[in-house]
Amino acid sequence: MYKALIRPLLFLMNPEQAHHFTLRALKFLCTIPGTKSFLHALFVQRHPVLERKLLGLTFPNPVGLAAGLDKDAAMIDELSCLGFGFMEIGTLTPRPQSGNEKPRLFRLPADHALINRMGFNNDGVEAAVRRLKKRVSNIIVGGNIGRNKLTANETAEDDYLSCVEALYPYVDYFVVNVSSPNTPGLRGLQEKGPLKQLLNSVKKALGSKEKLKPVLLKIAPDLAHDQLDDIVDIIMVTGTDGVIATNTTISREGLKTSQDQLKAIGQGGLSGAPLRDKSTEVVRYLRTKLGSGFAIIASGGVMTEIDALQKLEVGADLVQVYTGFVYEGPGLVKRICRRIAKL
Repeated sequence: MYKALIRPLLFLMNPEQAHHFTLRALKFLCTIPGTKSFLHALFVQRHPVLERKLLGLTFPNPVGLAAGLDKDAAMIDELSCLGFGFMEIGTLTPRPQSGNEKPRLFRLPADHALINRMGFNNDGVEAAVRRLKKRVSNIIVGGNIGRNKLTANETAEDDYLSCVEALYPYVDYFVVNVSSPNTPGLRGLQEKGPLKQLLNSVKKALGSKEKLKPVLLKIAPDLAHDQLDDIVDIIMVTGTDGVIATNTTISREGLKTSQDQLKAIGQGGLSGAPLRDKSTEVVRYLRTKLGSGFAIIASGGVMTEIDALQKLEVGADLVQVYTGFVYEGPGLVKRICRRIAKL
């Protein structure tokens, strides 16, 4: 039904308009008595074999919603009805910011892909906290955090620590995002020195709390092996709990979409099917180097059940979807879970 009826209608809209329309429609539907129970019965797959114990948490299934779809923690209760085992909010920054100029989200239907240059548009961490205080669902929530656009890398640590302090009581784990290609200079924080300092500071801040919550690092798919080796070294030295691999790519290799269209779209991070193999290879490499003692969450090109299984087979503990959710609809999560459980 989604691909035959709903997606064609949504794809008539501007991608960002379709995004907001879909979330508003879901929120409205969930105000109707019985809707949440109906969605839960339709999409939520439960089976003991799906459970994953990781990071001191018990995930009911290994399929999560990647950061970016519910940036401001406005839809946790509604999205939790669609079968996800966990979800991430954000990327959140200390202060509200509008993000980059529109249009900033583009579909590449021929490639089953998206290009975005959103630029960490969000209402700010305090607005997210107000919503988190009101949530009813007990779904596992990760807080994906970043720096404001106008914050220099030299003082970026303050932004990350501000987000940690505000979100600590309300999220189950943290994701340090230094890999978005859409905030100028941000990927410079992936360099060994700045990254080690940042992660040490975040871990130290959490170490002063009553409960030490897990910290993961979200990395780009465009890193060479020597850069990945640096990431591995930093994770081990700082005691970071794991990695989310990967963010969007700046590559445009092998696309079916015409060069003229790509030129018209311009810069931004590419997600979806073209990212699948690159992301999978990063997961494979990291698992070989990290061993079994660190968590790896695979994000990038999970468009089908086979894609998810491949990520898990090469070493991922969990997977996340975003672009696959846009192209395949909420049924994708249930199909992946059923395939994993062989139901």
